Amino acid sequence: MIRLRKHLLIAFGGAVLLACGCGGKKTETIAAAASSPSPAAAPSPTPTRSEDFLTVSGPLIVEHQVDVTAQRGGIIVSISVEAGARVKAGKVLAQLDDRQLSANLEAARAKTRSIAADLKNWEAEAEVLQADYVRAKRLWNEKLIAEEQLQHAQYKAESDQWDVLRVREQLNTSAEEARALELEMEKTRIRAPFDGLVARRYVRVGQTLSSGDRLFWVTAEAPLLMRFTLPEKFVGHLKSGQVLPLSSPDVPLEKHTAKIREVSPVVDPSSGTIEVLVELVGPHGELRPGMTANVRLANLP
Repeated sequence: MIRLRKHLLIAFGGAVLLACGCGGKKTETIAAAASSPSPAAAPSPTPTRSEDFLTVSGPLIVEHQVDVTAQRGGIIVSISVEAGARVKAGKVLAQLDDRQLSANLEAARAKTRSIAADLKNWEAEAEVLQADYVRAKRLWNEKLIAEEQLQHAQYKAESDQWDVLRVREQLNTSAEEARALELEMEKTRIRAPFDGLVARRYVRVGQTLSSGDRLFWVTAEAPLLMRFTLPEKFVGHLKSGQVLPLSSPDVPLEKHTAKIREVSPVVDPSSGTIEVLVELVGPHGELRPGMTANVRLANLP
């Protein structure tokens, strides 16, 4: 019995020692983990303040962009282009009925030719009367004719010169009338005012027009410009030729640059702003007139 109790005491003591040993190892592990240095954190990038830059937006424009209108009334007999066509300056876009004008023009030209022939006849007669006056003057010097005959020849020669002048002015008037009809004929041919793109067509064949009616919208494709305003504090900080980054939300993958073309020399007193005009530099890519663009420039405190 005494031996059994002794064995139990020894077993109980061993278990206590084992438990203490395991607890010590666990404590060391936790302490080691707590005491081990953590890896160094990567430095975060310094954020850029949005106040350091100013972004201005506006539409892209071109200098040449007009509605082509009718300069006279008439009926459209043909249309040569459609929307989207690229045209050169002077190309005929549409034709109005010009038959009546053409007939009037031919009549005016025939009248001009007739007056021109009549003028030659008067000039020839004036030469004859001038020769008669010279002969009468010589005869009068020789006392072969009376002075009244000399004066008669003189007055006839002078009168014929006035007739020549009258017919010459008639010829000029007739020629100008023909020229006016030629200009009216030219108005029946609707032409492109400059190289560009036909953006819209407003009319159709057979339509009757009045003077001032719109026919086409023609726009140039270059150079692309952008006009915007800035606070008056930018006066003196922007110069012509300065380059600025330009982008468009419509084509976000394209990056462009714009050059300052004009800076208003005065401040608008009603808004306290100045006007700036920039021009796109280099290829246009997918940019088109009318698209919204953004220009970024350094802000001022």
